[in-house]
Amino acid sequence: MILTDTHTHLYLEQFDGDREQVIRNALDRGVKYMLMPNIDSSSIEGLHKLADQCPSNCLPMMGLHPTSVKENFEEELQKVEEQLGQRTYYAIGETGIDLYWDKNFQAEQEIAFSRQIEWAGEGGLPIVIHQRNSWDEILDVLRKTAQPTLKGVFHCFSGNEKQALEVIEMGFMLGIGGVLTFRNSKLYQTIEKIGMEHLLLETDSPFLAPHPYRGKRNESAYTYLVAQRLAEIKRMPVEEIASITTDNAKRMFEFSEE
Repeated sequence: MILTDTHTHLYLEQFDGDREQVIRNALDRGVKYMLMPNIDSSSIEGLHKLADQCPSNCLPMMGLHPTSVKENFEEELQKVEEQLGQRTYYAIGETGIDLYWDKNFQAEQEIAFSRQIEWAGEGGLPIVIHQRNSWDEILDVLRKTAQPTLKGVFHCFSGNEKQALEVIEMGFMLGIGGVLTFRNSKLYQTIEKIGMEHLLLETDSPFLAPHPYRGKRNESAYTYLVAQRLAEIKRMPVEEIASITTDNAKRMFEFSEE
C-alpha cells in the first residue's frame, strides 16, 4: 500500500527535534510521497534542505502563503519567481486568500494570488490553493485569470457539495485532511457524493491533526487515519483508497514511481 500526503510542512521547526523519525514513521505507515508547499522566503532554506535529503519522498513546491502577504509582498514574490527558475518544483503553492486572520492586505493577497496563477500557467504547474473565509474572492480571481490548462487542488477542502462541484468543474481536485475525521465534522456528507477521481489525501502537518490526535502535532504518518475514514465513507478497502488517491496525486503533480 502506497499513500501520498499532498500537503505537509515537514521542514518547519516543530519537527527539528525528530524530523528523521517522523519521516520514518510515515514510510512505515505506507506514506511514500510527501509534497511540501512553501510559506515565504524564511522557509525556503529548510524546504530545500529536506527536499535534497529525501529527494525520492519529499517533493517541494514554491509559492507565497497568503498570510505572509504584507507590505513587502512584491519583494517576497520576486524571491519566489527567482526560485522557480533555479530548480524543479511540483506545484505553485501554497497560495490563495486568507481573510480569517487579517483583512488589511486583501488587495495585496489578490494580486499575489493572481501573479502565482500566471506563473503556474507559464510553467505548466498545478496550484495549491489556501482558502479561508474567502470563497467568493478566490473564485473571482480564478475567473479573472482563467486559463484552459490550469489545474490544482483546493487544500483542506471543507465546503459543501455545490462548492465542491464548482471547483471540480474548473479543473481542481479536493485536498482532504484531518477535518474529515473530526467527530463534529459534516464534511463526510459532501465527500460521500464526490467521485474518488477528484480526491487527494493530505495532513497539513504539523497542523490539523486527525482524530484521535486532534490538538496535538500532526505528522505525515497520520495520512493513514484520513485514508481509513475515507474508506469507511466510501465503503472501500483502505488499500484501494490509497491506490486511487496516490494515482490522483501522480496525475496532478506529475511525479513518477521511484
